[in-house]
Amino acid sequence: MLQQPSHSRFIKRGLIMAGLSFGLFGTTFAQQLKYTAGNNSWNPDSLGNHRVVVTFNGTGNAARVVIPWRRRDENPEAKRIIIQDAKTKGKVTNTKTLSINREQGDIVFEPTSGKGEYYIYYMPYKNEGRSNYPKGVYLAPEETASSNWSQAIPANLKPNATVKEIESVDAFNSYFPMEVIATAAEKKALLLKHPGAGYLLFPEDREFPIKMTDELPQRWIQKGPSQSFKGQADKGEYYAFQLGIYALKGLNDVKITFSDLKTADGKAIPSSQISCINTTGTTYDARPFTNQVNIEEGKIQALWCGIDVPQQAQPGNYLGIVTIKPEGMPAMPVRVYLTVTPKLAVNGGFNEPWKQTRLKWLNSTLAQDNAVIAPYTPLVLKDSVISLLGRKVGINKDGFPSQIQTFFTPEMTEMTDKPRNLLTEAIHFHFISAGDGKDLKWQNQGWKVQSQDAGKITWNALNTAPGLQMEVNAAMEFDGYMEFTVKVTATDEVKLKDVTMHIPFETSVAKYMMGLNQKGGLRPEKIDWKWDVKNKNQDGAWVGDVNAGLQFTLRDEHYVRPLNTNFYLQKPLLLPTSWGNDNKGGITIGLKGKSILANAYTGERTMHKGDVLYYNFHLIVTPFHKLNTDLQWSTRFFHKYQNLDSIKATGATVVNIHHGNEINPWINYPFIEWKKMKDYIDAAHSKGLKVKIYNTVRELSNHAWETFPLRSLGHEVYSPGKGGGFSWLQEHVGKDYIAAWFVPEDKDAAIINSGMNRWHNYYVEGMNWLVQNVGIDGIYLDDVAFDRVTMKRIKRVLTQDGHPGIIDLHSANQYNKSDGFINSGMLYMEHFPYLNRLWFGEYFDYEHNAPDFFLTEVSGIPFGLMGEMLQDGGNPWRGMVYGMTNRMPWSDNADPRPIWKVWDDFGMQGTKMVGYWVDTNPVKTDNPLVPATIYRKEGAVLVSLASWAPEDTNIHLNIDWKALGIDPSKATITAPDVRNFQQGQVFGKDAAIPVVKNKGWLLIIK
Repeated sequence: MLQQPSHSRFIKRGLIMAGLSFGLFGTTFAQQLKYTAGNNSWNPDSLGNHRVVVTFNGTGNAARVVIPWRRRDENPEAKRIIIQDAKTKGKVTNTKTLSINREQGDIVFEPTSGKGEYYIYYMPYKNEGRSNYPKGVYLAPEETASSNWSQAIPANLKPNATVKEIESVDAFNSYFPMEVIATAAEKKALLLKHPGAGYLLFPEDREFPIKMTDELPQRWIQKGPSQSFKGQADKGEYYAFQLGIYALKGLNDVKITFSDLKTADGKAIPSSQISCINTTGTTYDARPFTNQVNIEEGKIQALWCGIDVPQQAQPGNYLGIVTIKPEGMPAMPVRVYLTVTPKLAVNGGFNEPWKQTRLKWLNSTLAQDNAVIAPYTPLVLKDSVISLLGRKVGINKDGFPSQIQTFFTPEMTEMTDKPRNLLTEAIHFHFISAGDGKDLKWQNQGWKVQSQDAGKITWNALNTAPGLQMEVNAAMEFDGYMEFTVKVTATDEVKLKDVTMHIPFETSVAKYMMGLNQKGGLRPEKIDWKWDVKNKNQDGAWVGDVNAGLQFTLRDEHYVRPLNTNFYLQKPLLLPTSWGNDNKGGITIGLKGKSILANAYTGERTMHKGDVLYYNFHLIVTPFHKLNTDLQWSTRFFHKYQNLDSIKATGATVVNIHHGNEINPWINYPFIEWKKMKDYIDAAHSKGLKVKIYNTVRELSNHAWETFPLRSLGHEVYSPGKGGGFSWLQEHVGKDYIAAWFVPEDKDAAIINSGMNRWHNYYVEGMNWLVQNVGIDGIYLDDVAFDRVTMKRIKRVLTQDGHPGIIDLHSANQYNKSDGFINSGMLYMEHFPYLNRLWFGEYFDYEHNAPDFFLTEVSGIPFGLMGEMLQDGGNPWRGMVYGMTNRMPWSDNADPRPIWKVWDDFGMQGTKMVGYWVDTNPVKTDNPLVPATIYRKEGAVLVSLASWAPEDTNIHLNIDWKALGIDPSKATITAPDVRNFQQGQVFGKDAAIPVVKNKGWLLIIK
C-alpha cells in the first residue's frame, strides 16, 4: 500500500513515490498514463484528492481533452468537475462535459491563459457532520459556463489538449496501480482468451495489495493471468504474497493446499511452514480457526499466503506448488519460486511491516498461558473450596457455588481473617413443571475436577431430572472470574412453566447495584427488568457492597460481544435463546425471605426430546485486590505529548501519549513513527519519567499497512456497515464498513473493528514488540473492544522482564442510547483486575449524581481500584472524598497541582484511607449529605469533606479522638490554602464549618 512520505519506502520493481512517474516494469502500453503524487500542493477539502494535469498547445477559446482516467468510483457523472488555470490558480468557469463515465471523461474548457497547463479536479467533496465523524459528500455537477461561450464551441472540435499526468494529492491517496480499472473492452478480450474457464488466477506481490473486489485492475490486463509466482525472502523472514482469484462463475468452498518448497539438491521448507490467513489460523482465544471462502460471480478475492522461512534455511532457489481447488471445479496449481538469500532477517522481518511480515501475528498464541499475574496468588483447592486472593468460593455438588466469601476490610486497604458471606444459600436453578407447578427434582453425582493449575481450575457435573439432563462445565480463574456452561438436554418431551436461576444475596451485602437499566448507586427496593437487546446492552448486574460483591451476566452458546462506544445499535446483543425465550424472560431483584434474591426467569416453554438449551452465565467476585493508595499519590499522569522538561516541572511522573501527534499519529497503529517514539521514551526515562501510549483495538487507522489484507478477510476484522465517512475511505475501501474516529489535522480515518477476532493476536504481538523495541511503560485504553482473554495477554507482555505495565482505562459514560444504556463499570468489569487506574470520564456528571453513584460507577474503590475525573475537570471537592483528582492538562481550568501540593506537604505516602462508607470512620459530620473521608497517619489526619446538600450549609465534625490517637486538647484543625480550591484558615474543634453547595474542604487535624 502506498503510504505517506513520513513512512514511505521506495517500492521495488520500478514503482516510485514522492511525485515521480510510475512505470510498469519496462512494458509500454498506448494508454498507460503517468501517475504522480502532488506533495499536498492543493487543498483536498475543497478540490478533492485527485486531479488530471492537462496541457493545451492549441489556439482558440475552447480546449477539448479526453481523459482515460479509469476510475473505480461509481457514478462519476454525478460528481463535479472543477478546472483550474495552473498559471493563475483561478477557477475556469467556462467548462462543458461532453461525456463522463468510469473509463474516460470528455471535457471542453476555456483555456483562460492560452497555451499551458490546466488542472482538472474530478472528485471534489466537502466534509459535513462532526469534525471527528465527518461525512464526505461529493459535490454535484454545476453549470457555470456562459451561454455565449458554450454556443461558440465549434461543433467539430477535435481533442486539442493532452493528458500530462494523473496526480493524487499525496502518495497515500494514489489509485496506482491496483485501483486503476480495466476497461470493458479489455475485460471482454481477456475472457475471449480464456473461454470456459471458471476462474482466473493472478499471483501478486506483497507490495501491491489487492484492493478492489468488483473491478479488475489494468495491471492484471497487462500482466495477464498466471500460474507461477516469483519472490525473494531472507532467512527467518515471514514472506507474504497474494493469489488473486477472479471468479468467472460463483465459487464455493475454495480450498488452498501447499507442497513443500524444495531446491534442486533436495533442501526443503516444509509445507507446514506455509499457510493462508483467509482459510486457517488460530483464534484470539487459542482455538483453531477455519474459514470457508466463497466468491460470487464476477468478484475478486485475494488469498494472502505466508511462507515462514526457517532461520536455518539454506540459501537458494526453492520451488513448490500451491493448489487452488473450488468445490466441484478443476484444481489449478501455481508454481511458486522463492529465492532465499544468505541474509538473516531481523526479528523475523517484523521490523519491516511494509513487507506484510506481521500478518503472521494474526495467528499468534503469545501469552496464552494461564500464568498468574501479580498481585494475584495461585488458586488453592481444598475439599470443595477454591481460595484465591481475598476470596473463597465453595462448590456445591451440582457444580454451582454454594458460598462466596470475601476477606477485605471495609476500608479496602487491608485483608482480614473474618469472612464476609455473599450468599444465604447456594446459587441454584428451578425447573418448574407446567403440569403440577412443582419443581423438578434433580439428582446429581457431585462435581469432578477436570484440570487444575495455578491460574485456572475447571470442573464438571452431571445432573438429571425427569425428562432433562444438565451438564455443567465450569471454570474459575485466579482473578475471581467464573464461567458456567450449563447445557440442558431434553431426554423426553417436557413442558415447563418456568426456568429460573436464583442468586440469594445476603441483605447486608446487597447494598449497591448497577446494571439492568440502573445507574450505579444504592440498590432500588425492587427491580423488574425485561430483555431488550435491540436497544439495550444489558444482560446482568453487579450487586454488592464496597468490600463484597458479585457481577452476573446471562448468555448462551451464541453470545457475541457487541460493539460499544457509539456503535452498539449497529451490532447489538443476540437475545439468548434460553434466558430470553422470545422475550418472555427477565430478571427481578428484591427481598424474599432473608435474602435479596436475584431471580433470572425465562417463562414457559416446551422442550421436545433432543432439544438443547444453554443457560450459561458468568460470575465475577469483587473486590479484586486491596487499594494501592500509595500508587495513587505517587503516580501522576500528564495526558499530552509535550516537552519533557516542562512535563517534569509539573510534578507529573507518567506521560500518556494520545494518538494524533508527531510520535503517535495514527489511531491504534503506533508502529510507523516508532523511532521518534523510542527517542522520546528514552529521553523521558533519562529524566525519571515513564511513558504510556494510546493503543487499543476498537477501531483501526486507515494507515495500517495491513488494511487491505484485513479487508480480504471479509467481516472477520472489520464490521459490516454502510460505509461513508472521510473521502479516503470512500475512495479506497469503497463500501461495507463503519467509519470511526477521524483526526482532521492528520487525515487519519479509522474503521470499526468487528469485535473478537484475530486482530487481537496481532495486538498482543504488537504490544510485545513495542515493549521490547520501543520501551513503552504501559498503555492508555480509551474504551475497550476486547474481552478479558486479550486483557490478560496484554498485561503479561506489558509486565514481562520487570517492565511496569501500567494500564489506565478511560471510558465515556456508556449509559446512553448509542451505547445501549450499559454502565461503563458493568461493561469493563472483566478488565478491572488488570488496570492500575480508572478515568471515568467523558459525559460523567460530577455535579448532579449522589455519592453512591461516585462510589460505584466512578471511583473504582469497590473493585480495588482508584480513579480520576475528566468531564469539565470534575468536581475536585467531591473527587478527594474518593482520593481522585482531575488529570492535567486535559480539561480547561482543571489543574490538580494545588491538590498534589497538599498531598506532598501532608505526606500522603503511607497514610491509611478510611472512607465515609466505613462505619468506624473516626471523623464524621453531623450532616449525611456532607460525608467525610480521612487519610490518616501517626499524629495527623487529612480530612476531605464534600457537599451533596441542595444548598450552602454548616456542619460540625464528630471526632473520635481516642480512635484517632490525637489529644484533643492539643489538636488543631487547619484548612491549608489551596489555589482554586479553598482559602486557608483555622477552625475550632467545635466550630461550625461553612460548606458551599457542591464544594467542600481539605482539613488537617494534628
